[in-house]
Amino acid sequence: MYHLWNELDQLKKLRWVELSHSLDNDSPYWAGIPEGAVELGTVVYDWGIPMLECQIQTFKFPGQFGTHIDFPGHFIKNAPLSEAYGVKDCVFPLCVIDITEKVKEDPCYAVTVDDLKEYEAKYGNIPDGAFVALYTGWSKYWPDMDALSGIAEDGSENFPGWSLPALKYIYETRNAAANGHETLDTDASKLAAEAGDLACERYVLDKGKLQIEVLCNLDQVPPAGALLFAAYPKIKGATGLPVRVWAITE
Repeated sequence: MYHLWNELDQLKKLRWVELSHSLDNDSPYWAGIPEGAVELGTVVYDWGIPMLECQIQTFKFPGQFGTHIDFPGHFIKNAPLSEAYGVKDCVFPLCVIDITEKVKEDPCYAVTVDDLKEYEAKYGNIPDGAFVALYTGWSKYWPDMDALSGIAEDGSENFPGWSLPALKYIYETRNAAANGHETLDTDASKLAAEAGDLACERYVLDKGKLQIEVLCNLDQVPPAGALLFAAYPKIKGATGLPVRVWAITE
């Protein structure tokens, strides 16, 4: 009788894949964030108080913590923040670009336009409004901050990521809505070091696009055909927020 209820029954028969890491007080975050910025689950109202038998906690965390979404105002002054995006902006066709074999050979590998064209030759063009996720295998290092950063003996960072030409391809040749990755940063470490900036991330946010960082379980979704959902608190003025992300796939 009710079409949407029947549709939900059908959707629940499909495979639902968690794409977010769990968070606790020991979860890593960027070293530039002051110590003490994370305090999860502090009990401020406990069992046994006569007023009401319940428990209440508080949660303190940076916007860019764990699996999180970045809004343009994170890097671009006066650019849109969280309130500019509605619930329709939280659902995407999902494209997963697998460069794991190339990352095994070069941990600083940056995805190329040729990689994207090879993907499209197999699975079709990246559709309008897509979320394009870069699968590198890097999520296996969570929650070891040194491993996530690829810290070498000389102290340098070494991890894979996006290249600027690849991002321009998904946003300017195609019409993607957002990108994502398993690493802490958008830019491959080598490119960031050469630029002296996170130029790829700055480009994404300057285009008014969204990105989700520190994803996981991308190996459990197909390269094409799945849907990605992103949910986060409705907090005004946020440059970024921890996000619950999942995919639905046949």
